[in-house]
Amino acid sequence: MWEKIQNFWAMPDLRNKLLFTLGMLFIFRVLANIPVPLSAEGQRRLIDLFAGRGDAALGQLLGLLDTFSGGSLQRFSIVALSIYPYITATIVTQLLIPIIPAWRERLTEGETGKQLFSRITRLMAVPLAFLQGIGQLSIFVQAGIVESSSFTFVGPAWLDTLSMLATLVAGTMILVWLGELITEYGVGNGISIIIFAGIVSTLPSNIQQDIVTAITSGGGGSAMISLLVSCLLGLLLIVGMIYLYLGQKRIIVRYPTKRRVGKDLLVGAASTTYIPMQVNSVGMVPLIFASSTAIFPALLARYLTASPVKWLSGSALWISTYLANTRLWSYWVLYFVLVVAFTYFYTFVQWEQQRLPEMLQKQGAVIPGQRPGVGTEKYLLAILKRLTLVGALSLGVAAVLPLLIPVGGLDSTKLLIVVGVVLDTVRQVNAHMQMRTYKGLLS
Repeated sequence: MWEKIQNFWAMPDLRNKLLFTLGMLFIFRVLANIPVPLSAEGQRRLIDLFAGRGDAALGQLLGLLDTFSGGSLQRFSIVALSIYPYITATIVTQLLIPIIPAWRERLTEGETGKQLFSRITRLMAVPLAFLQGIGQLSIFVQAGIVESSSFTFVGPAWLDTLSMLATLVAGTMILVWLGELITEYGVGNGISIIIFAGIVSTLPSNIQQDIVTAITSGGGGSAMISLLVSCLLGLLLIVGMIYLYLGQKRIIVRYPTKRRVGKDLLVGAASTTYIPMQVNSVGMVPLIFASSTAIFPALLARYLTASPVKWLSGSALWISTYLANTRLWSYWVLYFVLVVAFTYFYTFVQWEQQRLPEMLQKQGAVIPGQRPGVGTEKYLLAILKRLTLVGALSLGVAAVLPLLIPVGGLDSTKLLIVVGVVLDTVRQVNAHMQMRTYKGLLS
């Protein structure tokens, strides 16, 4: 393993990619520690809220948001919204592709379609970040963190309100830009890497807090045993997630080859390879999408609880009480359904974009026992459905399990996202190394 790492470091282009990624993450952590100015009283209430000395339900919701922002929300930094508006924009854009025929044709045209998709998503992320910023500031006004007199669009403080919103939106778009730079010039998927860095940055404090709680709770040996059991469950969950991410079914494919013997061209020999169809081909993207989808209505509901419209405020209160409370079974069911649904959705979106049966037919490749074209498509689609069913249910159970049994400092989806990002990044590093040395980092 150490030899593989040395080989990786000895390759200038890969070493530069890694250093570039670390540099972008350093900029991200600097931005996460630049706060939006608050009064002394607002800072005290912000600390109390995240310490659990205020509205418990609100603190729970904000704690979930703070987890993925790497502590930025707890400090109310200029990147407090993190990149969730961009993720929401990605979900909306992908949902609109099957509905709008022009988008369906243009956004699936290879690299040009990917660039157009990224451009549309970035443009859509700006108004969504603005709306999320309004919801975030409204929640802080309700909690007394931001003074109500300084949050208005019609009073004398409208410029202060606009400047805070512009700062939060700009922070989100800067993170999106850093993520795209990492994707293009660094290692791994930039957006996932930024979320990963945010989660990892909070792990030492969370683990320390769990250990201190176990020591000072008065439970003695039983508290420490409980902590050790949680850590053991965390390790088992990590192993299970690794098997889930790496599990695949190999479909044998035969490609025709041509051999020249003297002046004659003999056709008929074939090379055999395989298509690796993953049990979980979309990584941890469904977890990010599901958490983002669950968070956005909760933020909107907290904003609408003070609405003068009775039915609207009542609906918002019901959502805040039942659907946004991570301790209730209703949230677990909702989160499980969202993870399964997004796993299916994103898997089949990728399947449509790859056009694998059409590509195999153009190359003259055949799957033994299957007719090219429609027959191959039905065969591969049937396998994809079975694999996705197993992968979606397993991912859903793995996502809900840490909510039922907290795993040390890695509760909720943090552990799953960390494992997913690490495996995806190692997979990309292996691909780069195999192109140069024919040996992967872990081979």
